[in-house]
Amino acid sequence: MDIVLYALTALLYGGLALAGWRVRRIESAPSMLSSVPPVPTARDALLPGGMRSTRLLPRALLFVAIVAHGVLLHTTIFPRDAMVFGFAFALSAMFWLGACIYWIENFFFPLDSLGLLVLPFACVASLMPLAFGGVQVLPYAAAPLFKMHFIIANIAYGLAAIAALHALMMLFAERRLHTLSGALDRNGWVASWLDTLPPLLTLEKLLFRLIGAGFVLLTLTLISGVLFSEQLLGRPLVFDHKTVFAVLSWLMFGGLLTARKVSGWRGRAALRWVLASFVALLLAYVGSRFVFEVLLHRPVV
Repeated sequence: MDIVLYALTALLYGGLALAGWRVRRIESAPSMLSSVPPVPTARDALLPGGMRSTRLLPRALLFVAIVAHGVLLHTTIFPRDAMVFGFAFALSAMFWLGACIYWIENFFFPLDSLGLLVLPFACVASLMPLAFGGVQVLPYAAAPLFKMHFIIANIAYGLAAIAALHALMMLFAERRLHTLSGALDRNGWVASWLDTLPPLLTLEKLLFRLIGAGFVLLTLTLISGVLFSEQLLGRPLVFDHKTVFAVLSWLMFGGLLTARKVSGWRGRAALRWVLASFVALLLAYVGSRFVFEVLLHRPVV
C-alpha cells in the first residue's frame, strides 16, 4: 500500500510541475503565438465562465496529491503504536505542508508561478524516505506533550519553507525589474513565469504574513520543546547544535520582523535574510539529523 502512495504522490506532484513548466514554455514561444490558442494563466482564475473551469482539474489533482502525501506520511511515521522519523521524513512533512499552504493561497491570489517551485521540491521530498529509511523509532511518541511539540514544529517548518520559496521567487522578480537586458530577459520562459506573479507589494505582504505566523509557531515550538525536554530528560534545555541553530533561526526571524515594524525594512537584503533564517532552521533539525543518521550512523532524539 505504501509503495502505491509513494508512486501516486510523486506522479501527481511531478506531472503537475511538468505541465506547469510546459505551459510557461508555450506561452513564451513567439513563433507559436499566432497558431496556438491562448493558454490560461494564473490571472484567468479571476475571470468568469469557461476560463475558470480550466483551473479546476489542476487544483483537484493537487488536492489528491496532498491527501495521498498526507496519508503516506501518517502511515510511515506512525506505524501502529510507535513513531519512525528522520531527516527525510522531516523534509517530506515540511514540503507537504508547503504544498498545503500553496494550495490554499492559490484560491486568493494568482500564484501558479510559486507552484512551479513548490511542486518539484514536494515531489523529490516525498520520495526521500524510500532512499533514507534508517530512522529512529521513538518510544515516547504517544506522549501528548511530544505530539503537540511535533505538530507545531512541523507547521512552523512548513510556513518557513513556503516563505523561503516566496523570497526566492521575489528575488528573481526584483532582479528582472532591475535588469534591462540581462539573462532573465533573454530567457522567454523565465520572463513568462515571472509575468504571472502578482505585484511585488502583494507578494511582500504575503511573505511577512507567513513569516509572522511561522515566528509565532516557532516560538511555541521552542517553549513546548523546553517543556518536553524537562518532562523527558529532567532538564529544561539542552544546549546542543539543534538548540543553538533553532534559537539562532528564531532570533533571525524575530529581528527581521522587528526591523520591518520599526524601519520598514524591505528589498533584496530582507529577502536574503529570510533565506538565511530558513537555512538556519534547516540546520537546526533536518541538517543535524542528516549528519547523525547518514554521515555518522548514530541515533538522534
